[in-house]
Amino acid sequence: MKQEPSTSEQQASEKNDPLASLQYLYGKPTATAVFKRLPEDFMVDEELGFELDGSGEHVCLHVIKRGINTVNVAKKIAKFAKVAPREVSYAGQKDRQGVCSQWFSVPVPIKQELDFSALNDEQIFVAKQVRHGRKLRTGCHKGNRFTIVLREVSEPLAVLSRINAVRQGVPNYFGEQRFGHDGHNLVMAERMFAGEQIRDRKLRSMVISAARSYIFNQIVSLRVAEHGLAKTLQHEVFMLSGSNAFFTDAITPQNITRLVEGDIELSAPLVGKGDKGLVEQEQDWLQPYQSWCQGLAEIGLKTERRMLRLYPENLQVKMPTSDSIELSFSLKKGCFATALLRELVDYRQCENSIARSQDEDIAEQ
Repeated sequence: MKQEPSTSEQQASEKNDPLASLQYLYGKPTATAVFKRLPEDFMVDEELGFELDGSGEHVCLHVIKRGINTVNVAKKIAKFAKVAPREVSYAGQKDRQGVCSQWFSVPVPIKQELDFSALNDEQIFVAKQVRHGRKLRTGCHKGNRFTIVLREVSEPLAVLSRINAVRQGVPNYFGEQRFGHDGHNLVMAERMFAGEQIRDRKLRSMVISAARSYIFNQIVSLRVAEHGLAKTLQHEVFMLSGSNAFFTDAITPQNITRLVEGDIELSAPLVGKGDKGLVEQEQDWLQPYQSWCQGLAEIGLKTERRMLRLYPENLQVKMPTSDSIELSFSLKKGCFATALLRELVDYRQCENSIARSQDEDIAEQ
């Protein structure tokens, strides 16, 4: 049996590279590639999924950013609008190392007009500003559209041969961005659960999120190793598609039909207080992580669920050159593009693309 994260040398090694030991659904890729050599190699377009009012006390800004993180864009908007940074909101954080479009909202009195295009520079371009009756909240968007270029692909045919497989879904792992550079957020989590106080609220929130995400990844990995993603357990915790609601039920012909139709999805636990929503197999898998589970419960988190499988929508492939591959696809909010890439190719991020600042928790949300 695996040891507790706090005492196992293997677990300590995993925290330095939190994805290294996770199971592959289709086996570890043989092809290698370089990722994020240029900012344009990683492009993200946030898809709100709803129309803005056109009136109201909040101005929503469609911003295209390059080489700057979401938090710092929000600070610049706040300074220009002369409001506190906490009053600027956004649907999700986006990677600093890339070209990303996303929406921000900032309160501006109806009688006041501001031209936010004054913020435009080499890092920020305000493409559109629209008034709206409410502030944008985290997770209010539908998803994200990604365009990714892989360079120096060693075996292009090996990558292309996996495309049809990943169309059927891959493990919905949290990406390495969630855990900080060299797993720093997990080291902080270890110390926090051992009694060390983290006074910075934002950092504490990131550390808690990293710990919860780490456990989720381990449970998904164990399930992939033992059952894959297609086989169901005799009793499952199903999520309603497009919702955070979940229910426990036996596998039945009716539930099989609902899975095929996409009405419900298989899920894995985001652990918290109590064992509600945990099937027996999951409780067994969680035993090695009980000290962390207890710590998360004592913080006051409730057990939630996250879909087990990530499905790329409208996945398209191009080859700009003989050794480069361009991928474009959409993912639901909260899903990581790197979870998909991981099943396609053994990629290496360029050193100048690795964000070392701990103010970024890039969930590609």
